[in-house]
Amino acid sequence: MNIAPFELERYFAKYEFTTKYLLSCSDCEPLHLQELLKMADTETLKLWNNLKLAYTESSGHPLLKEEIAKLYTTIIPDELNVMVPEEAIFIAMNCILEKGDHVVASFPGYQSLYEIANAMGCEVSKWQPDYTNGWKFDLEKLKSLLRPNTKLLVINFPHNPSGATVSKAEFYEIIELCRQNNTLLFSDEMYRFLEYSADNRLPSASDLYENAISLFGMSKSFALPGLRIGWLSSKNKKLMHKIGAFKDYTTICNNAPGEILSIIALQNKHKILDRNLKLISENLQLLDSFFANYKNLFEWHKPLAGPISFPKLTTNMRIDEFCKILVTEYETMLLPSSVYGFQGNFFRIGFARKDLNEGLIQLENFVNRHTFD
Repeated sequence: MNIAPFELERYFAKYEFTTKYLLSCSDCEPLHLQELLKMADTETLKLWNNLKLAYTESSGHPLLKEEIAKLYTTIIPDELNVMVPEEAIFIAMNCILEKGDHVVASFPGYQSLYEIANAMGCEVSKWQPDYTNGWKFDLEKLKSLLRPNTKLLVINFPHNPSGATVSKAEFYEIIELCRQNNTLLFSDEMYRFLEYSADNRLPSASDLYENAISLFGMSKSFALPGLRIGWLSSKNKKLMHKIGAFKDYTTICNNAPGEILSIIALQNKHKILDRNLKLISENLQLLDSFFANYKNLFEWHKPLAGPISFPKLTTNMRIDEFCKILVTEYETMLLPSSVYGFQGNFFRIGFARKDLNEGLIQLENFVNRHTFD
């Protein structure tokens, strides 16, 4: 496969571990190992202390799959396969698609959600949101992109990078569109449970539609990206069997410590989610204040869910130049919209880290010391 570079990941590789303030992180403040272990009950702590660093069950630790299944209403452990989140996207796309297939994907988005299909020789149509008073995905636009032969629809709600989502009614309509068209649905749900209001929380697509496959994991909502644990859920047994067989050529099985630590986290999911939502809420107040003070430079609409948003720089300076000066001269990183291959002067800002205010101070220093047309 001749696949294009993953621009977002290349950008992070260049700056993430050498830059002091990361204002672009898409995850929540990562938990410390000891912080997580303190949450473990006696039985699960025994699993950790007695852990043998051997091969693990290919589809995931049985206890982990039991805990994951509790996040759904109808999905059972046998309808899950645990793997690295990025690996899950790669495997699913390879198991679903063939050269020449038509795919519709929400855009902008995590590049692998559409780039793998593109590299396989599929025709990809991009479902882009409208930008007026914030970001909004219009279902009429989606309907215009779907064809009778559309093989796959790829969606991501809550959305990376905009923080947008759709209503429950719209979500059910998306499901019905796929069902009527016999279109498979890949639903990236990595930010599920980080909605600011429970009223905006969507069910998992894999609970609703027999030909949906959902992606979730520990990286974002549960603040444990270093575990590299995610999973796919689907009631499509044929597809899940194919995915399990494909995984024999990638990681084969998961890392043993990550699985046990994920069990502990999911047994304490409410505590972790409450912690992350509290931090997001507090940091959103900081962002509201910052952007209110700089309305002449930025256009900011508060998102509905998740730890990231996609504001607009309204000056004549290109966002790539803005972000380059910020990261090289002020040791502060934002993501320009160009890493998404998206037109416009937008940038991704993350707000679920404890040092957000320190990064905002550096951003403020930058905009106060420079002249903008």
